[in-house]
Amino acid sequence: MVKHIVMFKLAEKTPENMERAVDSLKSLEGKIETLKSIEVGTDFLASERSYDIVLTAQFENREGLEIYGGHENHLPVVKIMRSLCASSVAVDYEV
Repeated sequence: MVKHIVMFKLAEKTPENMERAVDSLKSLEGKIETLKSIEVGTDFLASERSYDIVLTAQFENREGLEIYGGHENHLPVVKIMRSLCASSVAVDYEV
């Protein structure tokens, strides 16, 4: 099993931008065959080191993650997130 975790910091943290980002990420559920599960959360602490949104996705294997990366349903979401975010960080690991 492979986990893919991405944290996003919005360029402008407005309710509208938060909603658009979260809705975009959640829209991936059920649209990519290799995506086994997806979880999207928002930060409530708002500390200086906090990111605003986190995505946790699971795949059967590395190949599934690779397919997801270039999938036609994933690419528009990447574009939206890049337009809304000042930064993001990611980690991919096997469990």
